[in-house]
Amino acid sequence: MAGGISAKLVEDTARELMARAAIDIPADYREGVRLARDREENRLARFVLEQMLENWEIASADRRPMCADTGLPRYYVRLGNEAVVEGGLVALERALRKATAEATQAIPLRPNRVHPLTREDRNDNVGIHAPEITYAVEPGAEWIDVTTVHKGGLFGSDYRMLFPGDGVAGIKRFFVDTLIESGKRGLACQPAIVGVGIGGAKDTCVRLGKEAACLRTVGSRNPDPAAATLEDELTALGNYIGIGAMGFAGTSMVVATHVELAYTHTGGMPVGIHQFCLSSRRATARIAPDGRVEFRSDPGWFTDYYRRAGIE
Repeated sequence: MAGGISAKLVEDTARELMARAAIDIPADYREGVRLARDREENRLARFVLEQMLENWEIASADRRPMCADTGLPRYYVRLGNEAVVEGGLVALERALRKATAEATQAIPLRPNRVHPLTREDRNDNVGIHAPEITYAVEPGAEWIDVTTVHKGGLFGSDYRMLFPGDGVAGIKRFFVDTLIESGKRGLACQPAIVGVGIGGAKDTCVRLGKEAACLRTVGSRNPDPAAATLEDELTALGNYIGIGAMGFAGTSMVVATHVELAYTHTGGMPVGIHQFCLSSRRATARIAPDGRVEFRSDPGWFTDYYRRAGIE
């Protein structure tokens, strides 16, 4: 494509992604909830899970958002190192903001974004630093991956600065504390995909926790053996608490736990926890330089290059 990837194509693709994310629950999460339903022995919790699955089918059939609260739309953009966009990244960002405003009216999405002090609502989910756009780079590629996530922006996340001596036991204690608090008070709509970011600085672990929850598919495992083991242990622990779907007694609080790591200061162990609720809204498209668009549900965000540890 002469001049690079068309900004208009980015806009049209993003608008379609917004609809897919709001309406269609990804297959990996659906399967995770089906398995949770099959394991759940509490009658009320099992009923809630069955109704979730039925609601998602109706939403897809009617092409309407599957939750009245359509969250806060945001984007994750992975740029191939050789990718070119007509008008550059400024044009790309303008396209994503325009697509957000148009999709809010057309789908429709609930206009959740307001000025934090005056509560002014522009009625289009666009404003100061909204929607958020997070970037990553992939070497040896000419395509652009655009992922939209519609994430509730109120509760379901927490941060704690632990110390090296707290170890894995301290992470587990924080994990249980967070899930019990959110479950008892209705601060997250379980069952959830729980992302746990460990290490880095405070903002790093919080960012990784959200990305782990929102951008990894159910069934994926961290390639780091210690992290993968912790994922299994935390999922089992979360479902042993005694709280099930939507706060009812049960064993279906956690569909999956995803752990992501970052090297950190030798004197600390910051941990961020994020719960991606039952409305797991995400959709991804790869835009090729020849104009082809490939839609998929797996963002493919955590590549080997993204998790790189050494010096190339």
